[in-house]
Amino acid sequence: MQAAVITHYHQAEPLMTSMPIPDVQPTDVLVKIMAASINPIDTKTMAGGLKLLLHYPMPLVLGSDFADEIVAVGNQVTQFKIGDAVYGRPRKQRIGTFAEYLAVNVADIALKPTNLSYQAAAAIPLVGLTSYQALHDLMQLRPGQKVLIQGGSGGIGTIAIQLAKSLGAQVATTTSLKNAALVNSLGADQIIDYHTENFATALSDYDAVFDTRGGTTLEQAFQIVKPGGHIVSISGLPNGRFAKAAGLPLWKQSLFKLAAHRLTRLERQTHVTYHFLFMHPSGSELAILTKLIEQNKGRPIIDRVFDFKELNQALAYSKTGHARGKIIIKIGATN
Repeated sequence: MQAAVITHYHQAEPLMTSMPIPDVQPTDVLVKIMAASINPIDTKTMAGGLKLLLHYPMPLVLGSDFADEIVAVGNQVTQFKIGDAVYGRPRKQRIGTFAEYLAVNVADIALKPTNLSYQAAAAIPLVGLTSYQALHDLMQLRPGQKVLIQGGSGGIGTIAIQLAKSLGAQVATTTSLKNAALVNSLGADQIIDYHTENFATALSDYDAVFDTRGGTTLEQAFQIVKPGGHIVSISGLPNGRFAKAAGLPLWKQSLFKLAAHRLTRLERQTHVTYHFLFMHPSGSELAILTKLIEQNKGRPIIDRVFDFKELNQALAYSKTGHARGKIIIKIGATN
């Protein structure tokens, strides 16, 4: 099979190479990948930016989510069969969706929404699960609560807005003026043009913030969340609480506790809980998203579709940060 591989961190571009089709373990399915999507974690992995959390053996096939068709099943698999159209986010030690085939644990997949093409479905798993775990699992958003979602026109933001609305929340989001109509169509109740307005002075008394930016933007979020509220970040620093819950060694727990001391101080001062989210694969949660999508309570926003041979162009475009919604890689699908 053809696969996009890096042989070391900081490699400028992945190389397309021929590799053996993966072996199928008893609880795996083998899938023929129809489409995959680009996510920021792909370029972060290439740059070695996640080495404190994940260290991969080389060579490494990149790619973190997919939509596909099952072509073989392990001898302990009963819930899926050959020919099923599925999608998913493989567990972090088994990534590799920029390839023609992938062996994936059945716990990490769900049936593809029947109203989505393979390419559209490939836009969902990583950003959908990230949004669900932030808004539902950690924030526990309830009807009528107010949440700010940073970067509403991005891959995460476009899904998170729709999911927050399905949970009954009032949603504010930041974006540029040119994307205001898009986020409004997704359900955003208040739109902050970050070029001309500072959300930290425009908003107050919020129940939660979903941070996708980190840095100063994350620190300013503490100004608008009321006591007892939550801030969930996918771009901020992991803290000691996260490191302990993740079972990281004591030296890493101490390191992250020290690195995130400013955020911990802001927690104490504002009585707001900060969560660093490193999403986990979940076929069962993905099945919940499937139902929402089939009920027309969510839809993927796709910026561009690239052929597999154009992967490096797609990664370069992702790095610009200008994509509206998701960037899709067409591998085996026609639509």
